[in-house]
Amino acid sequence: MTLNEIMDYCLSYPDTYKDYPFGEGWTVMRHKGNKKLFALIFHLNGHLCINLKCEPERANFLRSIYKEVKPGYHMNKDHWNTIILDGALTKETLGDMVQHSFELTKPKKSHS
Repeated sequence: MTLNEIMDYCLSYPDTYKDYPFGEGWTVMRHKGNKKLFALIFHLNGHLCINLKCEPERANFLRSIYKEVKPGYHMNKDHWNTIILDGALTKETLGDMVQHSFELTKPKKSHS
């Protein structure tokens, strides 16, 4: 998956936008409603990577079955994974991980 493909995929979720608070090398995908990030896209050691939020038990499980899934780079290692986007993961698997992160970080519904 290329940088543009993963950015376009993240932007296909409702009410999202990209941001560059750390400079051009770090693309942050955010929710418009609460400005929380759900994906952080960057290059590390020659690899395109994405950081995604994940429930701790699921994060450990994913790390145990996919060599491309590592503890979150520069993030809380319990709640974030870094995924190396070298093409080894299926688009469906990666899509599930992005959706999980999106759901964990989306704005809470107000109870009026």
